[in-house]
Amino acid sequence: MADEQFTRCPGCNTIFRVTAPQLELRAGQVRCGHCRTVFNGLASLVSLAPQQHPQRRDPNYDDLALGPPTVTLRNAQALEPAPKPDVDERVEPAIVAPLRREGAVDDAESDYASRFSWQEKRERQRVPSWIFGMSVPVLVLLFAGQALFHFRDAIAAHWPKTKPMLIKLCEAAGCQVRVLQDVAGLSIEASDLQADPAHKGLLILSATIRNRAPYPLAYPYLELTLSDTQDQPVVRRAFAPGEYISGAADPAIGIAGNTELQVKLFIDASATTQAGYQVYLFYP
Repeated sequence: MADEQFTRCPGCNTIFRVTAPQLELRAGQVRCGHCRTVFNGLASLVSLAPQQHPQRRDPNYDDLALGPPTVTLRNAQALEPAPKPDVDERVEPAIVAPLRREGAVDDAESDYASRFSWQEKRERQRVPSWIFGMSVPVLVLLFAGQALFHFRDAIAAHWPKTKPMLIKLCEAAGCQVRVLQDVAGLSIEASDLQADPAHKGLLILSATIRNRAPYPLAYPYLELTLSDTQDQPVVRRAFAPGEYISGAADPAIGIAGNTELQVKLFIDASATTQAGYQVYLFYP
């Protein structure tokens, strides 16, 4: 063919048959089908004597391009066709695509820009270590403040010297320091329910409340339940501290630690018939 030419691989000196359209397709860039070397086919063109050109096309050999088959030359001097290889072992010289297409370059630049942008964003978002160092004592103070707020009554009861400070803090925070309420520290040591001989239908309840804690506890509510002969409640009433403590007692001080409180209550039971009773202490 008039437009057929020959180019030599600089890697293994193998000569291949090429055509002008094949060389123009990729600006002359081709890949050797023998050693896979990429080279410029235009710069490696060789001239062969006319008698060395093959007279007929052999279907056992392939062209360099994806087009019709061409003869692959193994020896630049003899130009004898190589034996027919197995299909799986055939070496096919092919036109090489550009090493980097414009789209690939754009993709690479975009990928690099995205990675750089992500790394830069992560560095901007990185919090300086000194902020963590300062946040620790702040969190400790906040935790201590919450503990003082929620357990202020217990702290004042166990450590009375802290009560003035807690009162000042509560004045600023809008809270109060009250006597500790701990019903587990209280017990009814004795109780008795008798009819008042001087007043028909009137009952007298006598009870001894003991504070077993070493610190003051708030006065509790006292609940009295009257039951019938079937042990079913017929009357239940709760008495606030102001109904059973004497006028000299101060509810804000509470029951002193390790002391007993004598309680006496008069109850109108003229409308009921009772056979038993129960006394119970609680905080509302």
